[in-house]
Parts: sequence; C-alpha cells; structure tokens
Amino acid sequence: MTPFDLAVRNATYRAFVDLGRAPTIHDVADRTNAAPDVVADAWRRLHDGHALVLDQEGAILMANPFSAVETPHRVDAAGRSWFGNCGWDAFGIGSALHVDSTIHTTCADCSESIDLDVRNGLPTDQEAVFHVLVPAHEWWNDIRFT
Repeated sequence: MTPFDLAVRNATYRAFVDLGRAPTIHDVADRTNAAPDVVADAWRRLHDGHALVLDQEGAILMANPFSAVETPHRVDAAGRSWFGNCGWDAFGIGSALHVDSTIHTTCADCSESIDLDVRNGLPTDQEAVFHVLVPAHEWWNDIRFT
C-alpha cells in the first residue's frame, strides 16, 4: 500500500461516517481530489490488503466494522443506525465512533432477539456470552461468510 492508498482509506472511512452509508468512488474522489479510476485502483489494493472489502462491481461492501449492506447486527450509535458485518464488528462500531451504542441482533442458535447496551466500551449485561463460530486465523478465507 502506498501513502495515497492510506489517504484513500482514511477518506473512505471518514465519508462512511459522515454520510451514514458506504461512500461511492465519486464520494471519495471528491474528498481526495483524485480521479475516480485512481480511487478504484486504490480500493482494489486496499481490498487485496484486507483493509476493506469490495463487492463484485468494485463498490464498498465492508469497511470494518461497518457494513454497506443490511445484516442481522444493527447498531444504534451517534444518532444513527449502522450495520456491523458480524457480532464482533457490532461492538466495534461504538468503539470506532468513540460513543456508547446499542446492538440489536439475534442469537445464531435459536434466533431470539438480543439487545445489548454498550457503555464506556463495555456491555452493561455482564452475563452476555459472545461466541465466534470461525477461528480468527480463518476469517479472511471467506470474509463474507465470517
């Protein structure tokens, strides 16, 4: 990755937060004063380096912890609703924004609704259990499934 790639990554994340949605190539091109094809090339390198995830068309799918698409892990934080890519990322949204959050998700085993308040970086329900089905060293084998 180049310094420009890192600048594009930072602009992409800032735009995601500012816009409340995944930015387009044109959104980031405007913020970096770069041509859209140059941003697309940077996004591809960032994707290859696991710094973000693109869909088949080259648009942002994931800018961890944020998901560009609806998932079972909705997070209320900073006056907006966001989607985390997984339960782990749902905790990361409030942390990334430096705010308290509420996670709305479901149990992967029984489909029961789960609502967790996160205050000062910690869930208020100290009895909650978080289980990751895929070992961390295997996440990028199929990040969309993980």
